[in-house]
Amino acid sequence: MVRVFSTRAPFTTPIAVLVALVLPLFSFSATSSALEIDVTDQDSIKHAAYVFVHGLMSYYNGNTSDGVIGKFVSPYYWWEAGGAWGSVLDYWYFTGDETYNDQLVDVIVGNAGPDWNFMPTTEVSTEGNDDQAFWAFLSMEAAERNFTNPADGDPQYLALTQAAFDSMAARWDDYYCGGGLHWQIYQFNTGYNYKNTISNAGLFMIAARLARYTDNSTYLEWAERVYNWCVDIGFIDLDYYYIYDGASITNNCTEISKYQWSYNAAIFMAGSAYLYNYTGNSDWLTITEKLLGGLSIFFKDGIMYEVACETVQRCDTDQLSFKAYLGRFMGETAILAPSTYSTIMAYLETTVENGIQQSCTGGSDNVTCGSTWIEDKGWDDTWGLGQQMSALEVTQNLLVSTRPGPYTQKNGGSSPDLNETGTPSTTYVYPGTATTGDKAGAGIVTVLALLFMVMIVWILLR
Repeated sequence: MVRVFSTRAPFTTPIAVLVALVLPLFSFSATSSALEIDVTDQDSIKHAAYVFVHGLMSYYNGNTSDGVIGKFVSPYYWWEAGGAWGSVLDYWYFTGDETYNDQLVDVIVGNAGPDWNFMPTTEVSTEGNDDQAFWAFLSMEAAERNFTNPADGDPQYLALTQAAFDSMAARWDDYYCGGGLHWQIYQFNTGYNYKNTISNAGLFMIAARLARYTDNSTYLEWAERVYNWCVDIGFIDLDYYYIYDGASITNNCTEISKYQWSYNAAIFMAGSAYLYNYTGNSDWLTITEKLLGGLSIFFKDGIMYEVACETVQRCDTDQLSFKAYLGRFMGETAILAPSTYSTIMAYLETTVENGIQQSCTGGSDNVTCGSTWIEDKGWDDTWGLGQQMSALEVTQNLLVSTRPGPYTQKNGGSSPDLNETGTPSTTYVYPGTATTGDKAGAGIVTVLALLFMVMIVWILLR
């Protein structure tokens, strides 16, 4: 995600670029005046969420002839679309508004890929482990929210998450740094030599959520493996419970990049809360509470901000969406680990009252959201998908106590698993572990891809 080594070619069409540039200049149909959000009133919160989700969806053209299903206009990468649709799914769950439900089903099914593991042919050549994880978060959220299941024969939410986990777990690399996932899936992509925290945080959270949902101990073992490795390698600092960005395999992960991003911390916190809620082990509650304490670095006067880039106005397109995941996973943590509820709600309420409300006053509609909420100066003349997502998630997570917590197979979750569905072109060994064949197959794919690229270059240079 943090595009230190970005190799992605952004989804760009003349129409998409034009849409992205002119969106803030026009009013959304949702409202024509500045918002007033009463954080104690459910109807007020739902109305604000309604306005913010309309702003988010105005960046989507996936149903047009030049669009890709589920993908938002330039410059937003495919991974962020997975995050954005997760925000839309939460919007339905918290408000009951079904406006986008049919699109959600189509988007999830349409991005499943040939092996039903979120490796679609349009993205797989540049896809990273972290990208895949964010789409798996979406399918897991759909299973946990008991969202309408796809048609029989289509990939199902739980099975999709399991297949994504299986393919990610097969890439666990003990050779360099004693474990961990690389940022990139394929060696030919720049950044493969970097083991970034977000990829490993993603695997940790997926394993934790699958363990709770399915009551399968192998997923619990994987969550413990990932967490312990991140501690041992130094990505998780137990002195302050800060989470750092990652490290390169070129020096065996001995030099850690100590940038802190809110989504890394939030994912580890929520994943730990899932494990506490599932196991009842107080050690996981202690970890959850300590990680919540470490999150204080992302709040200024109680208002959420991205500490590594926001005050110097250096947040890139990806980073502008990180507060959305912080808000989402704080909400989930509050429900799964009730001892954290009052602290988390105080953060979210202050952020909405003193931050979002005065920032989301831009554009001709007076409700376009800016990038920073900590300066009490109103809208900061910026706009985008990440800004709308962030305002939406933080605001709607004020409603977490009004809805049931995440479902499981034992208390109402209805999504079929891979034992029931299988996949079109693979035989699933339940639950997923990396085999010699998996690793050999991945190596063959990489070699073939490299040979293909060399052949293309040779043809072009003739």
